[in-house]
Amino acid sequence: MNGQTCPTKKIENLLLSTDGSEFSEGAVREAINLAKTCSSRLFALSVVETNPEYETLAPQLVEKEIEKARAYLEAVRERAAKENVNCEIVIHQGEDSYRYIVDEAAKRHAEMIIMGRRGRTGLKRLMMGSVTAKVIGHAPCNVLVVPRAAKIELKKILVATDGSRYSDAAAMEAIGIAKRCGAKLTVISVVPSELIAEKEQKAAECNIKNIKDLAEKEGISVEGLIAEGKPYEAIVNTATEKNIDLIVVGSHGRTGLEKLLMGSVTERVIGLAPCAVLVVKTK
Repeated sequence: MNGQTCPTKKIENLLLSTDGSEFSEGAVREAINLAKTCSSRLFALSVVETNPEYETLAPQLVEKEIEKARAYLEAVRERAAKENVNCEIVIHQGEDSYRYIVDEAAKRHAEMIIMGRRGRTGLKRLMMGSVTAKVIGHAPCNVLVVPRAAKIELKKILVATDGSRYSDAAAMEAIGIAKRCGAKLTVISVVPSELIAEKEQKAAECNIKNIKDLAEKEGISVEGLIAEGKPYEAIVNTATEKNIDLIVVGSHGRTGLEKLLMGSVTERVIGLAPCAVLVVKTK
């Protein structure tokens, strides 16, 4: 994350979740940069996946994994220290990694969790690792998902809206970031192909106008786009075409059921986006 301006009002505590794999590198780099820019305290967390049977049968292997995780986190702490970032390392062991990540975020009063798109066990053919998906679903705060090669420069931001309260929260976050960082904002509303009707078109126009009006009042350079087709494809394609470096989305869409962990559009955008994705959680 380049630049000297903290993108959000308050980030006192940042939680970086990393498993030490190559997929975490983008998250580690951007977490340190963000902590430096915002003068935040950084907590670097790794969870060693074990279960009671494994711990009983092979305690020495578990200990070896813990030592490996500790050595990796110490290296992260050294990288942070070179940037004058205060970094505390945390290691947990057990099943269901996401629970430890979510609990640690609550315990540390983290304003944001930063993590990679997939972990060591994530297969390339999978769009997003299950741990990342579950963390987003249960997190008490916003989650920034950073693909390995993504760099967040906060020059061009894309926010998707469908008129839901989830996308309204994402829009307000995106406007705040764009204002603080002087970024150009693109607002997109996607009308699914099967719903090309005057009513849907007008709703999309209305959603965009509301956000554009708010952004322009804040002096932000903003563009509105209405796209047709599959929402996630339109969002990802627009991000690629416009060299967007941050997509801001809500955790659910208008059709997202509260009981679901995360909306399918958000999940697919995270899995396929060429850049970092900030998932804004509504309280």
